[in-house]
Amino acid sequence: MAEIHVHTIPVRWSDFDRYGHVTNSAYVELAQEARLAFAEKFFYSEGHEFVVFVRRLEVDYVRPILPNTTEVTVETQVVNVGNTSFTTRQEIKDAQGKTCAVVECVQVTVDTATTSPREITKKEIGILSKAAEN
Repeated sequence: MAEIHVHTIPVRWSDFDRYGHVTNSAYVELAQEARLAFAEKFFYSEGHEFVVFVRRLEVDYVRPILPNTTEVTVETQVVNVGNTSFTTRQEIKDAQGKTCAVVECVQVTVDTATTSPREITKKEIGILSKAAEN
């Protein structure tokens, strides 16, 4: 089984609604922040520019993140690599390690000059495959 990229994120007071639960939109932001940390580790820190647009985002809200939570852990894993896109699966977990949300995100590689989808290069496939195995 592939190793999972783990990123810990402090929750902000603005992430919570007036009832003390993390808002649905904050889950999306937490997942995005973890995907950026994933890209930093596997692409940007290695000097490889990698521009992607989110094509599809699906969030399954499993349980609420409660008010006593100060940070969450987001586990990110590459689950599919296609010709122009790849899919990540993320689990957002509370301080007790319980899954609060599962996020699946299809990301499309983009040509920066045209902002059109482009094929994933062999090098990028290698990096994504490595990420899937690391």
